[in-house]
Amino acid sequence: MELVLFAIGIILIVVYKLYLPKIKGSIGESIVAGELHRLQNQEYKVLNDVWIRTSNGSSQIDHILISIYGIFGIETKNYKGWIHGNESSEYWTQSIYKKKTKFRNPIRQNWAHIYALKEVLSDFQQVRYHPIVVFAGSARLENVNARIPVIYDNELFHTIIRNREVPNLSTVQVN
Repeated sequence: MELVLFAIGIILIVVYKLYLPKIKGSIGESIVAGELHRLQNQEYKVLNDVWIRTSNGSSQIDHILISIYGIFGIETKNYKGWIHGNESSEYWTQSIYKKKTKFRNPIRQNWAHIYALKEVLSDFQQVRYHPIVVFAGSARLENVNARIPVIYDNELFHTIIRNREVPNLSTVQVN
């Protein structure tokens, strides 16, 4: 009986370790999708969890917001702790107390998504692309240096609204 309980415990730990990052990512993406849903109208169309194929392989994009003001490629991260990073670094750092963990630079990740979108949507040369990295969860952005918006989820709506410039797509093209 003890061996069975031990085996079940080991299985639960393995499942937890394997699926926790996916669960956390899904929660963050759901939070951001909720914020984007506030924009749903004739000027904005939201696509969540989009896979596209390009000449370089495939790309998974957390959120694409298509609007008359351009296309927003949004990368979502759900972290806690302090986040440190520079847009030109290959990796960023998450610090929780004295433990530091590196993760792939989300700006570089997002730019790869923007390039993939540009390749797939090559017929729309006039479109303006807006890359945004959104942190959901309890992370604190410390020493993050970037030219593109790296923001908290509660800033997303206003960040998008601030990008209302000259329309470059019609509502027909958005649809």
